[in-house]
This record gives sequence, C-alpha cells and structure tokens, in this order.
Amino acid sequence: MREFIADYLPAWLAIAAMPLVAAGLVLGFMGVSALLYIWAERKVSARMQDRLGPTRTGPFGLLQSLADGIKLMTKEDTTPTAADPFLFKIAPYLAFCATFCAFLALPFGNDLVSQNLSIGVFFVLAALSSEVFGVLLAGYASGSKWSLFGGIREAAQVVSYEVPRSLCVIVPICVSGTLSLTEMGRQQTGWFWNWAVFHDPFSFVAFFLFFITATASCKRAPFDLAEAESELVAGFHTEYSGLRWSFFFLAEYGSMFAVSSLACLLFLGGWHTGFLPFELTDRLGYWWGNLLNSGVIIGKSSLLVLVMMWIRWSLPRLRIDQVMMTCLKYFLPIACALVIGVGVWQLYLASAIGEATRFTLAGASVLFAAGVGLSLLRPIPGDWKRA
Repeated sequence: MREFIADYLPAWLAIAAMPLVAAGLVLGFMGVSALLYIWAERKVSARMQDRLGPTRTGPFGLLQSLADGIKLMTKEDTTPTAADPFLFKIAPYLAFCATFCAFLALPFGNDLVSQNLSIGVFFVLAALSSEVFGVLLAGYASGSKWSLFGGIREAAQVVSYEVPRSLCVIVPICVSGTLSLTEMGRQQTGWFWNWAVFHDPFSFVAFFLFFITATASCKRAPFDLAEAESELVAGFHTEYSGLRWSFFFLAEYGSMFAVSSLACLLFLGGWHTGFLPFELTDRLGYWWGNLLNSGVIIGKSSLLVLVMMWIRWSLPRLRIDQVMMTCLKYFLPIACALVIGVGVWQLYLASAIGEATRFTLAGASVLFAAGVGLSLLRPIPGDWKRA
C-alpha cells in the first residue's frame, strides 16, 4: 500500500499519509457495515416475528438506519446533573476506539492489513477486551444506580468469558505454530478441508465454543445482561442520548464483525473460498486478488453476524447467575480440556490419523449442511398453509 501511494506522493508524505488512509478506510467500513447490520437485524427480527420490518425508507427500507443516524445527530445531547461531565462524555468514544483498534490488525486478504503484527491474535483479543472500560466508565460516570449495575454486570461477564475465549484461541495457535493472523490465513490456502476447524476434533469443538464466548463478549442475547432491558432501563447507557448513545451501538456491531472475522481467520479459512486450490493473488495479482479475498472474508463474517442475530431473537435471556455458572462451571473446563487435547493430538496422533480425521470432519459437515438445506425445501403441511 505504501509503495502504491509513493508513486503519486513524495516518500515522506506517503509515510505520513499511510496511517490516515488506513484509519479512513477502517472508519468508513465500520460505519457502512453498522448501517447494514442494523437494517439486517431489524429484518431478521421482523421475519422471525411475522412482521415486515423497515419497508418505507428507501428500497426495502435500506435507508432506515441512515435516517435514524441523522435523527440522532440532531437530537439533544444531555448530561445528567449527577454525572461526571468529563468521564460521561469520553466513555462512548473509549468503547468505540477499542473496537477500532481491533480492526487495525485484521487482515482482509493476503498482506491486506492496516498493521501486520506478529502477535496479531493477542492484539485483537486485547483491543476487543478493552471495550469493557468504556462500558464500566459509562455506568460509573452517569450518576445512576441502574447504569452502575449495568456496567458492573458487563465487567463481570466480559472478564469471565475472556478466559475460555482466549483458551479456545490457543487451539489454532498450537495447530499453526504462529500468532500472526496473516500467516494463519495463508496456512489454510486450498480446499475447505484444509481449514483449521477440520484439523482435529479439538479444533472442531473449539470453533463453536469460541463463537459462543465471543457472542457473550459482544453483549449479545442471551448474554445481554449489561443492557438489562427486562428492568425497563438500558443498563450502562441509560442516561445517554443523541450521538454519544449511537457510539455504543457502533462499537457493538463493530465488535460483532471483528470477532466473526477473527473466527474466520482462526478456523474457517480466512479469506480463502475453500473451493480453489490456489491463492487468488498468485493468479490475479495483488489488487484484483485481494479485492475478491476481501469479499470472501466479509461474506463469511457477515454470515456469522447473521447467526448472532438469529440467536438473539430465538433464545431467552439468561440470569446473571446462569451466565456466570455457564462460563466458570462448563466453558472453562471444556476449554482447558481442548488445549490439553490438541497438544496430545499434535504430539502423538496427527501423523497417524490426521488426514483421515480431517476428511471425516469435513465430509460430515458437508452432509449436515446439505441435510439442513434440504429440510428447508420440504413442502409445508396443508394445515399450516390454511393457518
């Protein structure tokens, strides 16, 4: 990227412009994706509840999120009398910056990344985890007991679920032998059975456990105790309005995409389609190849975000004791067992039955997906049609 800009600008100016270009692209992508995901969530929830959702603002209601954003920009931004003015105002931006920093190390293609870090995995996890500081600060600075309760619940939940989530990340690290997200993506080049999720049974289970714990870290139902909608208040952002209120949701949808992209890079082949035995940039060149690579990883991540939406509108909210018990009593021991298991697999079993296991897991997954797809094509019984 720097060499491309240097063709049009002096070298010193290209070096200075590179961070601005990367930050602008990331901010633009986060804003546009949040608008589309908010529209998609409204459509998904409406479809599941036999409603229409947004229909009148733009084609298919696509401009509804933009209209809401304009409304929030013109809405009065109030600060409660009992709040700490400085901390109250910077809290939403702190939460947003945490998600923004995570995008800086996420590769969207072969060497297509804002900052290619050798420890990219842990950098992304650390950046996403720091969002809790903005949430906790918002609850503390609001001067409201309901906001404080929401912030404390979020801190307890996120800190707890970070442990099994990080242990699940160790599983693909043991398989790949690197902490670089770009290198992990390159190692999964080729057919879909080369993806890390099919490497062994422990990686297969680790993907699902990682996705569940990542959903909890994004404050999504059934783990959205921080917002506490059942208490008729909005939890940690009860006292917020206007543009600052929207920054919390921009950070939330950005985190959903970031953890979904991380899951794709760790387990689901990254930017590879799984149906081509070669890297696209080797055949089509850096720019055209990475343009298709970006579309692939954005599509995969968007599908995982869609699954989060399905879960939100399908499952009831858990109580705080159930949330903590599920993490500490079940997820944490399972994650520890997965780390030990993948280590034993790499040492003693990978060379003997590794290939057979990879093809078995991939084939079983394809058959399961085909069965689900065929079940959706079954005709509806006559009594359902009449109803």
